Amino acid sequence: MSFAPSIVWLRDDLRVADNPALTAAVERGGPVVIVYLLDDVSDGIRPLGAATRWWLHHSITSLVATLDSLGATLTLRRGAAEIEIPRLVQEVGAGAVFWNRRYGAAREVDARLKSSLRDAGLDVRSFQANLLFEPWTITTGDGNPYRVFTPFWRACLERGVDRDPLAAPTMLEGLAVDSDKLDDWDLLPTHPDWAGGLRETWTPGENGAHERLDDFVDGILGDYDRRDEPGAVATSGLSPHLRFGELSPVQVWTSVRRHPQPNAAKFLSELGWREFNWSILYSFPRLHLDNYRSAFDAFPWNEPDPVELAAWREGRTGIPLVDAGMRELWHSGSMHNRVRMVVASFLIKNLLIDWRVGEQWFWDTLVDADEASNPANWQWVAGSGADAAPYFRVFNPVLQADKFDRDRRYIRRWVPEFESGDYPAPIVDLAQSRKDALAAYEHVKAVH
Repeated sequence: MSFAPSIVWLRDDLRVADNPALTAAVERGGPVVIVYLLDDVSDGIRPLGAATRWWLHHSITSLVATLDSLGATLTLRRGAAEIEIPRLVQEVGAGAVFWNRRYGAAREVDARLKSSLRDAGLDVRSFQANLLFEPWTITTGDGNPYRVFTPFWRACLERGVDRDPLAAPTMLEGLAVDSDKLDDWDLLPTHPDWAGGLRETWTPGENGAHERLDDFVDGILGDYDRRDEPGAVATSGLSPHLRFGELSPVQVWTSVRRHPQPNAAKFLSELGWREFNWSILYSFPRLHLDNYRSAFDAFPWNEPDPVELAAWREGRTGIPLVDAGMRELWHSGSMHNRVRMVVASFLIKNLLIDWRVGEQWFWDTLVDADEASNPANWQWVAGSGADAAPYFRVFNPVLQADKFDRDRRYIRRWVPEFESGDYPAPIVDLAQSRKDALAAYEHVKAVH
């Protein structure tokens, strides 16, 4: 029996192993058309920042090679999904379209497409692939989303992960289709080429993701109790691979659970924070635009001083730990998690600059910036988010360095001049600016 082709529409799931949509197409039988659609125009789509565009280029390049080895090709298209996917269906005479679910505002696009394509007689199915738990399955007793992490994660653990990773196909019956050229998308920086540090730090793609996972589980996880030390090699480095779906969270979960050790539960709870952030976004799609806690709409932010903002972005604040983090970010497209909290707190609470300004900068410069964790983490620091740090918690970057970078290994790496006479004076007084931040918070409490 012959089948009309199946289309597998990839989004943030650039892998062949544990890819339920791809597995469904193979099981259906017949030719498979695998498409990546660069859609930066549909409703609910947030266009990629510069660092994630760089990653996407190289992840697609890696995926093309993998699919070629399996007998398939990757079709590249660009434009609005509700135009381009039906157009591709007509071109190839598809009988089925499969994809893995999205959980932000773009899910409305998916819902409309599913309805229209089914009305046209196609087999259209979506799958859980990029979260351990569907957001609507983890709710409070009254059916509302959790606003606090600990009971959320407890509910997740009680439910449990109910499947093993799916094996990668050993061969595919691919169908050649006209495709855009990746280079024509201009995803890479050219003038200037600022991506040297990214190339030095990362290996995008499914193979690189599994190498990093193996290195973490086989060795680094044993030092995960030092994860708060930015100078230590004690974190996984898996976040950009998860962001682009080169790894699935089920693969990470399964790999860690198969290598039990004292640090495993703590690491898996960090995977839980990723789940929590996506649950927040699912119920609050404007997370990068609006305060989750509306009381903060009255917060009296300062108009950003261009000189101070540039100093923060470029790592020239005169505060060694802040400058080290911002320079690490510019070089590698990443930053140690504890230092992310410190630099965010400095911008928000010492400079009194709206968290959205910092969130946008991270969106443009982080290789792991996703639409859930990036704004959720900024709102956590600001005090405006779910389960947020209390506003009066101001991360003192000097004390944080004393506690977590005692030998200044991290600072010396990224700010080698900090002990020299050439290092600038701080752009703001930490003690006075903390008082100013607390006074601003009192204004919010007075209004509400």
